[in-house]
Amino acid sequence: MANVSVAAEWQLLYNRYYRKPELYPMRWKHVDLSRNKIACASFGGPIAVIRDDSKIVQLYSESALRKLRIFTSSGVLLAETIWKHPGGRLIGMSWTDDQTLVCIVQDGTVFRYNIHADLIEPHFSLGKECFEENVVECVFWGDGVVCITGAGKVFCVTDFKNPRPSRLADIPGMGGEEEGVMHCVVVIEPQYTMSGNVEVLVGMDEGLVMVDEDGVQPVGLGVVEGPLQKIVVSLDGKYLASFTHDGKLLVMTTGFSKLFEYECESALPPEQMAWCGLDSVLLYWDDMLLMVGPFGDPVKYIYDEPMVFIPESDGVRILSNTSMEFLQRVPDSTVSIFKIGSTSPAALLYDALDHFDRRSAKADENLRLIRNSLPEAVEACVDAAGHEFDISRQRTLLRAASYGQAFCSNFQRDRIQDMCKTLRVLNAVRSPEIGIALSIQQYKLLTAPVLIGRLINVHQHLLAFRISEFLGMNQEVVIMHWACSKITASLAIPDATLLEILLDKLKLCKGISYAAVAAHADKSGRRKLAAMLVEHEPRSSKQVPLLLSIGEEDVALTKATESGDTDLVYLVVFHIWQKRPPLEFFGMIQARSLARDLFITYARCYKHEFLKDFFLSTGQIQEVAFLLWKESWEMGKNPMASKGSPLHGPRIKLIEKAQSLFAETKEHTFESKAAEEHAKLLRIQHELEVSTKQAIFVDSSISDTIRTCIVLGNHRAAMRVKAEFKVSEKRWYWLKVFALATIRDWDALEKFSKEKRPPIGYRPFVEACIDADEKGEALKYIPKLADPREKAEAYARIGMAKEAADAASQAKDGELLGRLKLTFAQNAAASSIFDTLRDRLSFQGVS
Repeated sequence: MANVSVAAEWQLLYNRYYRKPELYPMRWKHVDLSRNKIACASFGGPIAVIRDDSKIVQLYSESALRKLRIFTSSGVLLAETIWKHPGGRLIGMSWTDDQTLVCIVQDGTVFRYNIHADLIEPHFSLGKECFEENVVECVFWGDGVVCITGAGKVFCVTDFKNPRPSRLADIPGMGGEEEGVMHCVVVIEPQYTMSGNVEVLVGMDEGLVMVDEDGVQPVGLGVVEGPLQKIVVSLDGKYLASFTHDGKLLVMTTGFSKLFEYECESALPPEQMAWCGLDSVLLYWDDMLLMVGPFGDPVKYIYDEPMVFIPESDGVRILSNTSMEFLQRVPDSTVSIFKIGSTSPAALLYDALDHFDRRSAKADENLRLIRNSLPEAVEACVDAAGHEFDISRQRTLLRAASYGQAFCSNFQRDRIQDMCKTLRVLNAVRSPEIGIALSIQQYKLLTAPVLIGRLINVHQHLLAFRISEFLGMNQEVVIMHWACSKITASLAIPDATLLEILLDKLKLCKGISYAAVAAHADKSGRRKLAAMLVEHEPRSSKQVPLLLSIGEEDVALTKATESGDTDLVYLVVFHIWQKRPPLEFFGMIQARSLARDLFITYARCYKHEFLKDFFLSTGQIQEVAFLLWKESWEMGKNPMASKGSPLHGPRIKLIEKAQSLFAETKEHTFESKAAEEHAKLLRIQHELEVSTKQAIFVDSSISDTIRTCIVLGNHRAAMRVKAEFKVSEKRWYWLKVFALATIRDWDALEKFSKEKRPPIGYRPFVEACIDADEKGEALKYIPKLADPREKAEAYARIGMAKEAADAASQAKDGELLGRLKLTFAQNAAASSIFDTLRDRLSFQGVS
């Protein structure tokens, strides 16, 4: 009998069964669909209702204030708001894929609302033409819309998250002197077109035209005759169902190949048309719903109240004033079990359970009949259970599957378990309080994470949390959303109390971002709560930026330095540097060595003045002095700092300032003296450059300055430098000898050697002459060398072997003789002299 009662609800369309179970009796009151504009979201989504301002309203029957109301699909009010928008009549209203309600008014302004009826800013306009000519028609899909103005201009928005209205070709014949009539419009989504762009099909008096970016072209020639009154596209974008001017339902492909035609009883166009899956088309007139398939007689349903079609992937939801129904093709598994007279394995298994419950032996007989087909019978029962909305029938079918599985060794054990899980989720969200009437096919298309997102969007956090836990999903998204919503809704609760409530739930999820919740608290104007929350964030990289944004700079600096992450420390340092007065900033970083050292490293390269202020504020005078000295060197690198440049004045002043700062500390006496002498030398060098007009003195050493003066013949200046810097006699002699040799002033050199006995001896004179390749000049000084070894080597260097040998014999040094012999290795005669001397030396040594 159960089988008969189930199948009795079905309608046969040719060889396919359809059913129309009631999902909900609508919980709303006094909602008349005929007097309102309605927008219903797919996948069991919300319903938006607003009074239709194009219809006459009896004012005493309802408020004169126009309200936008949002209900669940079971008629439970979610939110409402007063409609305040000027700009003319509301032309179109639809839900996007992410459940944002889009409303388009006559002047082309687009307003968006979330599911709580909060206006999403900013709203935007479709353009000047829409404002001037008025929008007369708009067709929505997914996240896009096509709008048509009174003058036949077509505009398209493909994504409301990034709204950029683009213009398509104009519809011919509209807005002209001989104005054409637009009977119907349908959009083929970009994902279903060859070009990847939107295509708009418009039914005009003369036939069907296709409008896109490139232009307008007539289509369906030979198939479509005369104007089409209504047209709808299937959900897969492959088929078109249209109502012709002479009362026929014409079904064709989107390539305009005719599939079938059905002559309807009425020539009046239907109020609504929709595809029911891909197998049939629904047409609705004032009191009749007609379901037409490619074969067989249509099915009629009589309605005594207005209704709205809501196309779904596997059927059509039908909304009326009092109920929500779901018209769908009966799944094959359900037909095989419940069809009257069915003897399929699944039907026999279902029947066997009934006999088993009644303790009848017929149960065993049924099982024996289907022994070989038992796995497919179990699968059919599981599948049929998934497609059921009635919970008791789901339970019975799953019991039948479980009963069959006990006798079936090769059936997947977790199949029934998985279906039980899925049905528990579906039954939970289908309850009238939640009102998301998903079929199993819709649930698979939507996916569990998106369903969770939709539940938390309507603040069903507990259910979303339980489903996430039940399905083994990450619950962080749910808890985060709950925490943010709780903060927004709990303005009256003190911070400390609210913190405890939040922490109690946040700790349920490891690794949750306390910083993100704290950021929301800050955005909601609860800075103290944000500071408390961010204390619990374990990741410094998230904690520190948030502490800065809520003004907790001191804590942020502490956390950043504790983390040891130099990038984070720099982030905080730069932030405080910009926000706080210098002295306050210096005080904050002085106590934290890492922050201080990083600041100093940066400022040394880029911010000297600021670094000087820091060192002065912390009493590090010598550091300021070093900076000044460094600046003077940097100034010296300037190509302009030569030829008597005015830059030398500031350089000298910088060094003198550094010297005075060094002088203030006992530990830097050496640096103070060095700076003083550096300044004095620079001043002299600057004067020399001015007087000689040659940029060759500045930044050279004292020795080089003296040498350059002598080379230039300015002996007075050289003597002045010697006197100023107390240059020793030995150093003076060395410098003058080589300087005179450089300019080859041999007379002056000889005269200089005779002034007095040179404190450095005569060797430098010899060296200077030999280096200048003046052997004759060298001979003047070699005899004056006191050390016979030096004398021997000097003679050897100018190639005088005999004299070298004589000097070496005086020294009585065998090793020296050996070295000198090598010097004259090419000269056999000279070489023998040294051999003779060595032999003589060794003989004397033996005796």
